[in-house]
Amino acid sequence: MRFIILSTKSILILASVFLLLSFKCSSTANRTEAKPKPAVAFNLITEKQFNDLFPQRNPFYTYSAFIRAVKELGLIKIQITRRAVSVYQFIRTDKSTGKATTIRQDVYWNEHWAKVKPDSTYIVDYGNFCTESDILTNKKELAAFFANIAHETRHGENGSYTDGLMLTHESNTSLDYLSDSDEYPPVKGKKYYGRGPMQLSYNGNYGYASDCIFGDHRILLNNPDLVMTDPVVAFKAAIYFWMTPQTHKPAAHDVMIGKWKQNAGDKAAGRIPGFGMVIDIINGAVECNKGDNALGMQDRIAFYKHFLAKLGASDPNCVCSCGKMKPY
Repeated sequence: MRFIILSTKSILILASVFLLLSFKCSSTANRTEAKPKPAVAFNLITEKQFNDLFPQRNPFYTYSAFIRAVKELGLIKIQITRRAVSVYQFIRTDKSTGKATTIRQDVYWNEHWAKVKPDSTYIVDYGNFCTESDILTNKKELAAFFANIAHETRHGENGSYTDGLMLTHESNTSLDYLSDSDEYPPVKGKKYYGRGPMQLSYNGNYGYASDCIFGDHRILLNNPDLVMTDPVVAFKAAIYFWMTPQTHKPAAHDVMIGKWKQNAGDKAAGRIPGFGMVIDIINGAVECNKGDNALGMQDRIAFYKHFLAKLGASDPNCVCSCGKMKPY
């Protein structure tokens, strides 16, 4: 066996080269680990199934727009902190970059009286839409979401369950739907009637949705028509409404996956977990606490059961009715 004897100078040169290569490899590895994770794949429904669920849909509502909305909004996470009764701070994180931005902090945020009680903080991760639980629960949530957007946008024969996603806005567009809001004041000349799959309405909801979707409340306040002219924005607005708790209402998402827990007020009002609670969140003032034969409520329930069967899911213990639930 032959041995190669290296000089001290040669050894030093080789050591330098080794250290340089080690540094480059380590740097490359670190850069690879720092790359953002891709959006969660949404595999609950195929394009064929989507088209089968909504055979008479307006061409505006496409499967590709729905999937794109799910994936793009799924990269957004909002931390919502409430002080006092209604003093808010929103921190919006883009999970693709890790960048967190404070997009709303109300004027009274730092007032002493607002800081007296502990803050209430919760996080809305839009990537959890129909993905947070087991496959059956996720399908039940998707069926519930589809049932409500089908009812909100239907324009056809009763009992056919083929006429969802036909309307892009509510029939009566003469109403302004304006409300007092310091954070989301209406823009002069704009109307905030119901638009999109979930019929988003009122300037407060448009501004709130715009903060969450775009990180800028002015986009939808200035141009509410985006919810009925851009199909991706339309579906994002519906998912935002589904996923985001309101001041006194839980998120429909949390109800459908069993995350929502009743408080004493809910129990006294007859509000219990199940599909009926989702109806109470969305349109309780019109459809709930009116007995089990309210037409709007019954239509939502029928759509829900129809879509469950189509998606190969079931809800045998469904509390579907909100007939005895008091609205918020």
